[in-house]
Parts: sequence; C-alpha cells; structure tokens
Amino acid sequence: MTTKRPKRAPLQKVPVVQRDDKTEDLAVIWISKPDGYTFKPGQYCTIGYDGIERAYSIASAPHEEHLELFVELVPIEEGGVLTPKLWNLNEGDKVTIRPRAKGIFTFKEEKPNQLLISTVTGVVPYVSFIRDYMQQGRSDHHFYVMEGASYQDEFVYDEEFSYMAKNSPKLLTFVPTVSRPGQGKNIGWEGDTGRVNKLVENKIQEFALLPQDTMVYA
Repeated sequence: MTTKRPKRAPLQKVPVVQRDDKTEDLAVIWISKPDGYTFKPGQYCTIGYDGIERAYSIASAPHEEHLELFVELVPIEEGGVLTPKLWNLNEGDKVTIRPRAKGIFTFKEEKPNQLLISTVTGVVPYVSFIRDYMQQGRSDHHFYVMEGASYQDEFVYDEEFSYMAKNSPKLLTFVPTVSRPGQGKNIGWEGDTGRVNKLVENKIQEFALLPQDTMVYA
C-alpha cells in the first residue's frame, strides 16, 4: 500500500517593486505581496527564481503593503545558489513565492522584557516584531535590540532603531556593536565594540534583566 504525498501549494509569481543596495553584498528588496497573503512577525517566506527556492525572514510587518527582505549575497564559489541570481534582478523582474509563510520564531509576549540578539541579516525578525508592535500602539514590553556586525555600514536598520530608541525610550533600547573597530570602514564609530555574543552578559547586568521577566531571542 502506498501513501500519496500531499500536493504542494502552487507557486505564484510576484514582481520586485523596489531594491536598495546597501553594500556590495547586502540589499533590501521589496516584492509584491500576493492577495490574501498573511504572516506573523518573525515568520519567513519561501521565494524562488529559475526553479531554485530559499526561505527568507520577512522584515516588514503584516500591515505593510509589500514584503521586505534583507538579503546577503553568498557568492557561487562560497556555495551561494539563489542569491547570485537575485543580485541580477531589478524592479519589475519576478520571483516565485509559496502561498503561505512559515516559522515559529515569532514574538512571545509572556515576559515584559524582550532581549533580541543578532548579527547583520539576523535582525530581520526583530524589525517585523517591533514595527508590528508599534503599529498596534502597545506599550507593555521593552525591547532590547543587540546587533553585531563587522562594519558599521552592515547594520542597515540602525537609523530606524536609533530613532525609535530616542523617541520611545521606554519601548526600545538599541545596542549596535562592531567587531573590527580598528578597520578603516569603522572610522568615527563611537558605539560598543566586540562580538555581540561577548557583550550579552554585561548588558544583561547593566539592564538588570532577570530570567523570570526576560524573553531571549538569538
């Protein structure tokens, strides 16, 4: 007796509506959101091109018009399969997308303090968390965003987070850190230095975070 596998949901094609290259290997890409497409902040979409598919966390919040993706180029010689193809796409070009978002790395609201740790593109789910939270007008949590990068131009969402931290200090604290402070690309950097994982323990103590009141994401 054979068991039939369930059919995969059909692919849809959606256009690239905007692209913003941040560095030689980092870009923010907005694609059209299919009709009826829903997701929870922190989930990922599966997009493809030329028959190749990969999952990308969604930076935009559910209320936003388009799906925003923060993508890092992985060269072919380093094992990159899809991103080298995405790097040649321009506005109007189309990618495929699976009709449902997936993933369980979503906002857990049980604890009032939210410690969000990442490097570079790993910050994407947190962008969605916080945009959605602010859209809802909520104020009963505090987000501590710790983000590490080799160079200061890799943060990408630092202006957004810094603005939020300045204007809503009871809602958000932003701690960016560069791991190569002596490099020329980091001239003028005045923030924290060192790998983000090495700073976590000290920051937990500085912010007086406790296990019983803090949710940690990494």
